[in-house]
Amino acid sequence: MNSIYDAIIVGGGVIGGSIAFQLAKRGKKVLLLEKDRLASKASGAAAGMLGAQAELDADNPLFTLASRSRGMFPALSKELKDISGIDIELVNKGMFKVALTDDQVAELKKMIKVQQDAGLEAEWLSTAEIRKTEPLLSDEIKGGMFIPGDGQVSATRLSLAFTKSAAALGVDIKEFVHVFDLRTENGYVKGVSTNIGEFSSENVIVASGAWSAFLLEKSGINLDTYPIKGECFSVLTDRPLLEKTIFSHGCYLVPKVGGRIIVGATVKANTFDQKVSMEGISTLIEKATQLLPAIKETEWEKTWAGIRPQTGDGLPYFGEHPAYKGLFIATGHFRNGILLSPITGVLIADIVEGKTNPEWSAFRLERSIQTQFS
Repeated sequence: MNSIYDAIIVGGGVIGGSIAFQLAKRGKKVLLLEKDRLASKASGAAAGMLGAQAELDADNPLFTLASRSRGMFPALSKELKDISGIDIELVNKGMFKVALTDDQVAELKKMIKVQQDAGLEAEWLSTAEIRKTEPLLSDEIKGGMFIPGDGQVSATRLSLAFTKSAAALGVDIKEFVHVFDLRTENGYVKGVSTNIGEFSSENVIVASGAWSAFLLEKSGINLDTYPIKGECFSVLTDRPLLEKTIFSHGCYLVPKVGGRIIVGATVKANTFDQKVSMEGISTLIEKATQLLPAIKETEWEKTWAGIRPQTGDGLPYFGEHPAYKGLFIATGHFRNGILLSPITGVLIADIVEGKTNPEWSAFRLERSIQTQFS
């Protein structure tokens, strides 16, 4: 078996799916390879928050990219549903980032000022003002930041909407295919070797999240990346307990359709162990109860963990391999993969087509591997 494609994507999560979708829209013959089930790793484990302002500082190079990506979701939601029939369950009700200590109050008020100075919508609300919208929140809350622009989607539905839409546009998708090596020749990528045979392409995109490093090591680079486990749990309610997502230090509560609330997430670095620990879940239960006492009366649903790809400086990597032409990399999104997926698909498709943009410079591979190929 040796089929020839315009591009091969390694990784069937939300990032790989978005890239496949964008390349297919540009008329490319694309193959997407996933070693497990589609969206079975970090993409399927995510809570789906679109927290551009809640998660990132306005002076972070990622902030502009994240804000632009967040703005793509309304049109993208309709486009994906029209093609795939999948509703990604986009919710645009805003988000509360709440404070539980005086230090957090000061931090959030400073954050609000910076964002307002940058022309963004954000405001401080007192505890009483927040509880007009969320009456069941704890009186331990000392107020918070209201971010009308931040929202949420179903992470799994978004990931599958990308891949199903890509398939509808002609992308070949193969699950349970392990890519164990890259085929290169005279400084050019030529394809991949897998457990079911070889596939040929002059463009290969590695978008395997925390697992990208294993394949990239074979190409001679070691990016400054490491895995972080995030444990979560969910509960079911007979009546709505929350209207908006609640984001706090070390815990978030995301209300979903059908009376479901997702609670996350722990941060455990340098492990690929996806087992859920009692310590992690008990810590989340304590923090969730502090925010929303009524959650104690809900019905337990399940626990899970996802392995997220983090980088040394907190910025993802986008770009072409310094030694092999046609080998592209998109990894290191940490817990912003869902949020960044729309813009990443467009950005990588542009890079594959040879387009450049100075705004991408902060995310170049060379910032951590320049000495390896100097």
